Amino acid sequence: MSFATNQLRDRAKRFLLPVGVLSALLFAFTFFWDHHGVHAAGSYAAPLSGSSVSALTSLDNAMEAVASHVTPAVVNVAVTSRSTEEADSGQQGLQQVPPQFRQFFGPQAPQSPQVEHGIGSGVIISPDGYIVTNNHVVNGATQIRVTLNDRRVLTAKLVGADKLTDLAVLKVNASNLPALGWGDSAQLKPGQTVLAFGSPFGYFQFSVTRGIISALDRPNPFRDDPRKPGGFIQTDAAINPGNSGGPLVDAQGQVIGINTFIISDSGSFAGAGFAIPSQLAHATVDQIIKGGKAEHGYLGIGIEDVTPENSQFFNLQDASGAIVTQVAPDSPGAQAGLKIGDVVRQIDGNPVPNATALQLAVSERAPGTTVAMEVLRNGQPEKLSVKLGEYHGSGQVADNSAQPGQPKERLGVAVDDLTPDVRQQLSLPANVKGVAVENVKPASPADDAGLQPGDIIMQVNRQPVDSAQSFANQVHAAPAGKDLLLLVWSNGGATYRVVHPEPSSDQNGM
Repeated sequence: MSFATNQLRDRAKRFLLPVGVLSALLFAFTFFWDHHGVHAAGSYAAPLSGSSVSALTSLDNAMEAVASHVTPAVVNVAVTSRSTEEADSGQQGLQQVPPQFRQFFGPQAPQSPQVEHGIGSGVIISPDGYIVTNNHVVNGATQIRVTLNDRRVLTAKLVGADKLTDLAVLKVNASNLPALGWGDSAQLKPGQTVLAFGSPFGYFQFSVTRGIISALDRPNPFRDDPRKPGGFIQTDAAINPGNSGGPLVDAQGQVIGINTFIISDSGSFAGAGFAIPSQLAHATVDQIIKGGKAEHGYLGIGIEDVTPENSQFFNLQDASGAIVTQVAPDSPGAQAGLKIGDVVRQIDGNPVPNATALQLAVSERAPGTTVAMEVLRNGQPEKLSVKLGEYHGSGQVADNSAQPGQPKERLGVAVDDLTPDVRQQLSLPANVKGVAVENVKPASPADDAGLQPGDIIMQVNRQPVDSAQSFANQVHAAPAGKDLLLLVWSNGGATYRVVHPEPSSDQNGM
């Protein structure tokens, strides 16, 4: 070590010694005076007070009261189900849960080669032991056990389930249970405070999260069955795997939704959770309790939203209503006189703002119910009386075949006549007529927009097409620079597509 460094070290020692002694004396002095009524400079600040703090405290107190009211009626649902091998042979088990729901079922751990377990949530809706949960929580279950808030574990019986709405009802043998009442989801507003309850990740039972209603009337985002009703409540109250079947409640502690899924790249909560609205859940659950199953009204039509973009083609002054895109032969809708291109504006005197609203209104009504519909046909009002039928599964037209986020196709396609060979190859229903998309030019507007070979163009500007030549004639006859409206059959359903043509058309194709 150098001499200079030694000097610095020695000086530091001589300096630090008195400083250390002085620091000790100052600490003792401060401690003495602070404990004899003289406050030190670093003392704690007094708690905040005032109207702002009082408002926050009042909000906390209100939320605590809601949580205290709701939590006793929330249950943890534990399911024993057949293993994958048995599910494959018996069409049962957790593997039969639709893929988009599996991550929301909670942890699944094989207990033996024969069984596996899953965890979900539920809510007691009557003192005599009826419990609501999701169908995907109990689907294929061989044993269901629920844990109450008081830690009692009871065996539950499955009363009935409805795959279409993803709802199920359980029953436990108990009485005088804490139960929650239904709220009215039709009265909800975005921004309203809500609480979500359940067992996130299956481990954290009786959890509560707080948030707001982010949006209402969200459509069904999954394509496994386009007839499944939408109308979902979107919330930023955290919902995670294991929360499925738990209640979403309002500030009065009423059930305004049943938590069912989230949309997330990671599989865990990312700010967008969804609940089945009580308007649909209440009606479905009542049917299951009374008869062991739910029956939903059936129109036999395909529908999609009126938008600012397509409204001009239907002589509408606003973007409100549900456009009929297909009508199944001999369906209740066909028998009542509904036609492709009709815009449903009211049902039983209630406005129909979009396709989801019509779908919910039909689904919550029982088969055999007669409803009054007001439609606009070519801009002129028509009143129809429709007796709803009953949905019987595959082969029937979905109540809502339109899917969110579909691209708006442009021209840039080659089409061909719909020959018997093409019809057979594409397995087209007999009532689907038009021209087949044969080819889509790479990097063309049609390619960018998503038109695909095998799609069927049924109409141009609401006029039917029956050949490739008639399709070309109608496209070229349209005013230059004007949008076109195509009715396209794709993926088993018909939808209207607004097309923005290029300034110049390809003479060898569209």
